[in-house]
Amino acid sequence: MSRELECAVRAARAAGAITLEKFGELSHPEIQVKEFKDFVTEVDKACEALISSIISESFPRDSMLCEEGTIISGASGRTWIVDPLDGTLNFIHSFPVFAISIALKDSSGELLAGVVYQPVLQELFTAQRGEGAYLNGKRISISSRSNNESFLFATGLPFKEYSHYLESYIGMLKEVIEESAGIRRAGSAAIDLAYTACGRFDGFWEYKLFPWDFAAGVLLVREAGGVVTNFGGESDVFKKQSILAGSTITHPLLLEKALKHFTT
Repeated sequence: MSRELECAVRAARAAGAITLEKFGELSHPEIQVKEFKDFVTEVDKACEALISSIISESFPRDSMLCEEGTIISGASGRTWIVDPLDGTLNFIHSFPVFAISIALKDSSGELLAGVVYQPVLQELFTAQRGEGAYLNGKRISISSRSNNESFLFATGLPFKEYSHYLESYIGMLKEVIEESAGIRRAGSAAIDLAYTACGRFDGFWEYKLFPWDFAAGVLLVREAGGVVTNFGGESDVFKKQSILAGSTITHPLLLEKALKHFTT
């Protein structure tokens, strides 16, 4: 394990400990509205502060991009991308599906390391570029299922600013439902991608995501042998706010639906 990945794991575990201390114990003053249907808690902020402190101490020349506003401009050309609590709404409602997501990319946009940590289950997903993906130290791989009737897909559902693409989303959702065994909506893109990487899900798609939502998960899926693109089929997932992930069998299925129903 590289020094960078070791640091990310340490930061994720430390943040996870904070979430477990407060899970189910949030008071109303600890929850704020960032914007329409989008919330942040004091736990998000505390996790972000701790993660950024741990990483900056070890890699002071690196940049940092965090969901809750921590932005550091470094000189190394590398950037840490952090979601301190992916699944905040779940956390607020004491629904035990949330994760800490930490990724590192280089100056050319290549993902170098990624961690997704689900503290309730103590599941630690890790990946390094060219070194494979792991769950609690055991190598994982993408699903090998090939029968449409057995596919279990994950997705996110539009919850704000969706007037211009809701019908497209519903159209794609309907077709995927018809060509699969089922759909799940966990409320955390990081977990959806991690579960796709280890074969629990056969694929995942979501429109309107941010880098901190998917960066670590994208590396997990790719290092587990999967395919990840945006809705246009391009491998540079940072160009557009959309993600399609799956195996060499399921990704083409999702891409065909996305190209049919979405213009971008």
